[in-house]
Amino acid sequence: MNTPISWIKAFVPDLDCDIKEFCDAMTLSGTKVEGYRSLDRNLENIVVGRINKIEKHPDAERLVVCSVDVGQEEMVQIVTGAPNVRENDLVPVVLAGGKVAGGHDGSPNPENGIVIKKGRLRGVESFGMMCSVEELGSSRDFYPDAPEDGVFVFSDAYDVRPGDDAIEKMGLRDDVVEFEVTSNRVDCYSIIGIAREAAATFKKDFVLPAVSVEENGGNAADLISVEIKDKELCSRYTARVVENIRLAPSPLWMQRRLSACGVRPINNIVDITNYVMLEYGHPLHAFDLDRIASGKIVVRRAEDGEKFVTLDGQEHVLDNDTLMICDGEKEIAMAGVMGGENTMITDSVKRMLLESACFNGTNIRQTGRRLGMHTEAMGKFEKGLDPELTMEAVNRACQLVELLDAGDVVSGTVDVYPEPKKESEIRFDQEKANKLLGTDVSEDEITDIFKRLELVWDKGTGIVRIPTFRQDLLANADLAEEVARFFGYDKIPTTLPVMADTEGGLSAELRFQKMGREAALAYGFNESMTFSFESPKVFDKLCIPEDSILRHAVPIANPLGEDFSLMRTQSLNGILTSLSNNFNYRNKEARLFEMAKVYLPKSLPLTEYADERVMFTLGAYGDDIDFFFMKGAAEDFLSRCGIEDIKYERPDDKPYLHPLKSANIIACGKEIGFVGAFHPDVLDAYEIERTAYTAVLDMSLAIGMSDFSIKYKGLAKFPAVLRDISILMDKHTPVGDVEEIIKKKGGKILEGFELFDIYQGKQIKEGLKSVAYNLTFRAKGRTLSDNEVNEVMDAIIESLSNKGMELRK
Repeated sequence: MNTPISWIKAFVPDLDCDIKEFCDAMTLSGTKVEGYRSLDRNLENIVVGRINKIEKHPDAERLVVCSVDVGQEEMVQIVTGAPNVRENDLVPVVLAGGKVAGGHDGSPNPENGIVIKKGRLRGVESFGMMCSVEELGSSRDFYPDAPEDGVFVFSDAYDVRPGDDAIEKMGLRDDVVEFEVTSNRVDCYSIIGIAREAAATFKKDFVLPAVSVEENGGNAADLISVEIKDKELCSRYTARVVENIRLAPSPLWMQRRLSACGVRPINNIVDITNYVMLEYGHPLHAFDLDRIASGKIVVRRAEDGEKFVTLDGQEHVLDNDTLMICDGEKEIAMAGVMGGENTMITDSVKRMLLESACFNGTNIRQTGRRLGMHTEAMGKFEKGLDPELTMEAVNRACQLVELLDAGDVVSGTVDVYPEPKKESEIRFDQEKANKLLGTDVSEDEITDIFKRLELVWDKGTGIVRIPTFRQDLLANADLAEEVARFFGYDKIPTTLPVMADTEGGLSAELRFQKMGREAALAYGFNESMTFSFESPKVFDKLCIPEDSILRHAVPIANPLGEDFSLMRTQSLNGILTSLSNNFNYRNKEARLFEMAKVYLPKSLPLTEYADERVMFTLGAYGDDIDFFFMKGAAEDFLSRCGIEDIKYERPDDKPYLHPLKSANIIACGKEIGFVGAFHPDVLDAYEIERTAYTAVLDMSLAIGMSDFSIKYKGLAKFPAVLRDISILMDKHTPVGDVEEIIKKKGGKILEGFELFDIYQGKQIKEGLKSVAYNLTFRAKGRTLSDNEVNEVMDAIIESLSNKGMELRK
């Protein structure tokens, strides 16, 4: 927000500091300054001059020699090529040795300006230069009366004499500060709000303009009536009537203030509404009263499919969520967005209705987005304005109408305010606030700060009454922040935070995820982070069937593009994309993992939050990477978490995995993940020209099976008995079936077993494979006999035989 210092001083008359001090202090007190510019930067020794005499240049057709009175004893001779100079014109003149900001052609201003020196133009001496507005660092946008090509000529409205400071007379002795205002400080989107902050920062008096309206008889209620049909979207509607409109240019002081804020002056009526919007932060709208049917204003929602033509000549198709201002017959404005072409102010206007209303900010923002529109008024309304401002703003506008003689204000105001807004109250705890800030601000200091901020503190009850314009103050912590801002952040000492007597630490979920990261890092994996937003094309790349539940993804309401239009329902695309990038960068090996959330909707369209599940996803390729490496990494993590009873089953619902190199991971009878090689078609889709593997664990399921307790066993006191067994079985039978039998029949004396060989070849029949295990038997309290072990081995062999397996001899 651009704010001229001169306008701020209108409300803080005792403000006396240089611009750098002002910017630093305002930033420290919480009103951040983005930057500033001095309108008179690089403008030196520029005065008002009267052209007394003009003669032709003896050697140049396009140059003239002017004798200029600059308030000195002698006339100054200046040679110029400006086509618009006339005798007796008053113009800005930079004398020899002075500076101007830039060139007449509008070229960028040099850093240090341009020094004007005494010189000769085609043999004739020149002791200065007459200036255009561009050479003064400005433009015709801010000086509409300036010529398109030529020097600036002071009109009678400027009331200048030769020798006057031209820069001051043009209103350029000013600084414009750009503030970064956060969306919660709606009050600071106005000159008054910034001035109030400045007064509190520098401990100066804040003086609001005395608003009084000189009414000219009649009764506004006889000319206009107002009905609000949707009180949720319009909390207040205030209207005043002005008759005998007299359009004219605004006075120079108003034009200069508007120009400094980046608003081009147009005429007195338009300028008044813009001026009040900047000053109070509350938009106004002017209607031609004679074009309002039945003298009636109705605030209602639009009908679906209604069409409306706005001031800019554009036709818009509306829906029921658009709030409209209507008269007795038709729509005349989109509330808070833009007025209609059918009631716009024209040069022939005689009577005017001034609207000052408060609309629902969320609705205004959504309307603008639907229609692809954004106006200055919308920028104000969408932040949520204070309805108490509507009366102040419209009365200020009427005061300016009388001051500028732009019309005659009709007596009375039509004000529809169904539910007046009340001041809020917050219980303030001084001790708690100081404890929060780590300060010891006294009661007197806090009282002074609150008084400067117009907060009323009842020390007896501890209640602080909050004015309606401070919508950001909601709790004790907010009041503590106000104390900190104006006590001075630089004065707050460095202290350690006061902690409650509670034990800190990671939650079970975060501890579980940390263990996963540690396990992955131990196996040489690097953590990856990918977007949760994905493209619908991902499902085809992963070969996911059309009827798969994974395709039921949550759509993004306002996506950056098609490639980021869905919330992911699986975690493989991110890892595969990262592996593909590594492969294309010619990395010979890549090991990546990610703790990736997936979002599984319970229904579409959404009626409740989606099920968010954390998936521990591993992905790798390389010479040392195979199915068993990935299986071992997953098992190691599960073992660390106390999940030991793990089984594997061949998957039939994962088309993105290789059918012969993949398995579901089963724990406690539930599928908690899978491991395997990616399907060749998937690898082709991601342009990975070698086998890549993955392992995925559903952390949300696995955490419920984990056991972080640590159990110790004493050293064995009795010897172990070792036996080997080699079994012939169908090559498609998983070894897990063998291990299930060994564990079941081994009983209590089976201490452990280990697969040490798998063989297929000429030594055995085609279609079979040989698997060999080491088995360890041990009893805790005694030495085992051979007969005990033999009985168990016989039971194991018999069970294997019943399953179609035989002992290899």
